[in-house]
Amino acid sequence: MMYDQTRAQQPAGQNRTPSERRTPGPEPLLPSSERDKVLQRLRHALNTFADTPRDALEEAESAYDEATAQLVTALAARRDLLRAAWADQDPESPSESDSEEFRNALRQYREITQRLLQL
Repeated sequence: MMYDQTRAQQPAGQNRTPSERRTPGPEPLLPSSERDKVLQRLRHALNTFADTPRDALEEAESAYDEATAQLVTALAARRDLLRAAWADQDPESPSESDSEEFRNALRQYREITQRLLQL
């Protein structure tokens, strides 16, 4: 790849080709309000550690437990939605739209599983 001086002098994010533009990332597994609550509890634990280390550790553990429980619930709900999209379809003679739903469900399963494996 050659250095492009003109492009290097342009402000970041300008004159990008469509393939270079960032696409939005995957949908978060938890709503932002739930994530914010857990993060707030974790920050509180970190901020109070010097004064009450044991209480801070217990609060951090509780925040961890809450986050994992919420993730399990969110993942189960996502699985149920995906399954509903394809489970009732006839596997012996899928229509074109059924095949597309199967492909879409498979793509979503792959995406979620890969995200989990990157944690």
